[in-house]
Formats: sequence, C-alpha cells, structure tokens
Amino acid sequence: MAVAHILVVTGASGAGKSATVKALEARGVPAVHCAYFDSIGVPTDEVMERDYGGGEQWQASATAEWLTRLSRLPEDVSVAVLDGQTRPSFVFAAAARAAPATVHVVLLDCSSDVRTARLCGPRQQPELANVRMDHWAAYLRGQADALKLSVIDTTALTVAESATQLEELVWRLLESAGPTR
Repeated sequence: MAVAHILVVTGASGAGKSATVKALEARGVPAVHCAYFDSIGVPTDEVMERDYGGGEQWQASATAEWLTRLSRLPEDVSVAVLDGQTRPSFVFAAAARAAPATVHVVLLDCSSDVRTARLCGPRQQPELANVRMDHWAAYLRGQADALKLSVIDTTALTVAESATQLEELVWRLLESAGPTR
C-alpha cells in the first residue's frame, strides 16, 4: 500500500516552515517521512523562464514532481510531510493528477514584523523582507481562508511549540491511516 497522506507545509519565507518540519523530523514520529521542497534545487530566474515559462510554472511542475515522489515512498511510511513554499492550488491540482495519497495543506503564518525580524536576524536573508513577501503571505492567508486550510500562527510560538502543533496534525492523519504498516 502507498503513502496514505501527504501533508504540504507552506508559508512565506520566515514563517518557520523549515525549522518546524526539521523539529518534527527530529522527534522521530513513527511512519512519518519529512522532505524539503528546495532540496531538489531552485533554478535561476533565467532557467525557470527558459525551461518552464516562468517561476509559477516551475513551482507547479516541482510541486507535481514532489507529490509523485512522496506517493512512492516505502510502505512503512503512512504520512509524508513536505516543507514547501508553494501555492495550495498547485498542490491540489497536482494531487488530482499524480498522487494516490490524500493530500493536505497546512499554512504556517506569522505577522509581517516577526517575519521581517526572522529574515533580517537569524535567517540572514534581509533581501526577502520586502513588500513582495508581504503580498505573498497575504495571498497564502487568503487561500487558507478560502480553502479552509489548517493554519499554525507562529508569531508568538517557539519552534518547539510550532512543531508540537504540526505533530498533533500529523498524529490525526496517522490515526486516520489505520495501523502502522
């Protein structure tokens, strides 16, 4: 039997996706596999334009590739968790075409001030703390509301607290998947 559930953790840069998924992974939850969208490499804007027709098309293609990869994990994996800054609409479109698993999306979100502080501080990526990222975060919040997605607001949470909320969601998926294979 294939992976029962794929959970895509999305959010704007600085919302805490990678840190939260890494913290979840460190907990060693049985039958859970964590993966990281950017580990396949992110092409330059020029390559995205040349090979895919632009950044959005690359994101849609990479999302579909990830769902296909995750759906082929070994039988002992019941829930695959993907840290990926991607549009929920791309996730659900790819799931309809390529993933036999049930696909879910959770948004990690935080205030603009906290996101900026994280990007300019520990992340050392101040170039990402801009109006464009604020608009992306607002778009993702709107999508989460419209699609009734789960949201973890990391504004006032530690990474461990965010990981606990994500782990609770994962355990609900594990329970619905039945006994661990």
